[in-house]
This record gives sequence, C-alpha cells and structure tokens, in this order.
Amino acid sequence: MQFLSDNAAPVHPRLWEAMRAADAPDTPYDTDALSRELDARFSAMFGRECAALWVATGTAANCLALATMVDSHGGVVCHEEAHIEMDECGAPGFYLHGAKLLLAKGDGAKLTPDSIGRVLSGITRGVHQVPAQAVSITQASEYGLVYRPGEIDAIVTLAREHGLGIHMDGARFANARAFLRCDATHVAGDIDALCFGFVKNGGMGAEAVILFDTEKADMIRFRRKRAGHLQSKGRYLAAQIHAMLDDDLWLENARAANAAAAIIAEGAGERLIYPAQINELFVSMDAGERAALRAQGFSFYDWDDTSIRLVTQWATDPDHAQALGKAIAAL
Repeated sequence: MQFLSDNAAPVHPRLWEAMRAADAPDTPYDTDALSRELDARFSAMFGRECAALWVATGTAANCLALATMVDSHGGVVCHEEAHIEMDECGAPGFYLHGAKLLLAKGDGAKLTPDSIGRVLSGITRGVHQVPAQAVSITQASEYGLVYRPGEIDAIVTLAREHGLGIHMDGARFANARAFLRCDATHVAGDIDALCFGFVKNGGMGAEAVILFDTEKADMIRFRRKRAGHLQSKGRYLAAQIHAMLDDDLWLENARAANAAAAIIAEGAGERLIYPAQINELFVSMDAGERAALRAQGFSFYDWDDTSIRLVTQWATDPDHAQALGKAIAAL
C-alpha cells in the first residue's frame, strides 16, 4: 500500500490509447497536428490567447518558463522550500545562465505580498546586488496548501507594481483546481507563465508550458531545442495532453486523488500539520509509530524527525486509504 508519491502513479489507460492512436506518420518535432492544436485548447480553457508547448519534465517546464522573464544577472523571488529551490538540483541557475533564486519565507510554503516585499526591500545597492525580475509561486504549495484567487491577485498586484514577471509551478494545478471548484482562470490568476502538470496526475511524460505572453513562445522554442528537450516525435507528448484534457480527465483524476487523501485525513485527525486540501498530507509521527505503519504494509517518506509525508494518486485504492486512516487513528 504505497503512499510515497504521485510520481509513482500508473499511466491512465486513456493516455496509452491516445498515444497508440498517434502512432502514425506525421511531421516531426512540434509541427504535427496534435502539437499545433494545443494553443487553441488552452486558450479556450483560460479564456485568453496563450501559447502552449510540451516538455517532458516539470523541471524543464519551470526553467524554460522562467527563462522568458529573467536575465542571467537577475533573480526570482520564490519560497525557501519551493521545488525550484529544493528539488531541481540547481537547474534554474543552469537554464537561466546564472540567475539567482531570492528566497522568501511563509507558512505552509506559501508566499504573501509581505514576504515578497521583505525580499524586495533588501535590494538597495544597485548593480552590487541581484535585481528581482520575477516571482514564482507553486499551486498547490509544497505542503499541499492552495492559493485562493484573492491571494494570487494580491501577489500579482505587488509584482506588477515592481515590474516583475509571474511564474506558477502547477505540478499539482489539477488538484488545486479540484479543491477550489472554480474556473482554471481563477486558479491561475493573471500570471505570465504556467507550468501545467500532468505527470503527477496520470500522465506518462508530458507537461505543458503555458505562456500568456504569446510573443515569448519563440524564445522557449529555441531554448527548448538548445536544452535537448525538443523531441523528434512530439506528437506522443501532445497526445497525452489532449487525452488528459478530453472530457476533463485531468479533473476526474485530481478529484480521485484528493478524495483518497481526505479519507486518510479523517483518520489522522489532530496529527495533521496542515489542512487537507489536495492529495498531499503531512502527519506528526515518531519513529516507533512509523515502524508500526510500515510493518502493516504502508510505504511513505519520512519528512523530518517528527513528521511523515503521505501522497495519494488518481489510482489510489480507496480501501487502502481507508486502511491507512484507520491504522493512524489506532496508533
């Protein structure tokens, strides 16, 4: 009974079917019919013109998006526990040719206008310091907390006042959308670039970089090629994305993952460190209690000395979630 990561989830059968259907001759790279149709699909979803490009990994998606708004001498304000800081092996600095991450604090790994403002207020020495050029927020955060539309609007307002670009790491954007129950437009807000995650939500190897400033699309196309991410048979990546969007499969999968987490959260009760909003839970637990759960067949990651992380997925068996919730309640 595995609760390690939604990255370990199986590929949804409808994606295999879509890739099989795409297994026919077409033009290479991103000139095939499926790739060319992505702009229109995401423009319809967000109600404004955008450019959509596939890449294989979330790390590449984040870095390519940030590269459209940050110079090599610039900086990106992000949370000190953001994925781009903690889990991408310095890739932002690599892709952005030396640009720096400017770290801010915030409860639950969420930024606020105040926390961003404190970082900006410390940049006072002209060319002697790295200038902030963008803000990066994660929807939902690394601790499974969702930015509500008003929170995003406040960050966007501050960023615009300082002339900063706004990037959103949406690795679990679908789970945030399922929790908020509002249009995708409001889940994203008036940002410049969104990395729309699919791999954690039933995809195989395709993420979408959504640019709301379409004039910057060519910049990503060149950088994607230079970074080794322009796949020659891009139609298979595009096919995955289309299959996820068809009949809102992306939302169906996210709702299933969130529902499984909610079952566990009920059993965890006061052990929950943060509210259960998406498919990611952090639970207080000592070493003996962890050993007891593992002895019953549950797998999960230790987060620190006092807590564990539990992640559900679209294919999590509700009976397994129920068993884990009961096991935690019985500790």
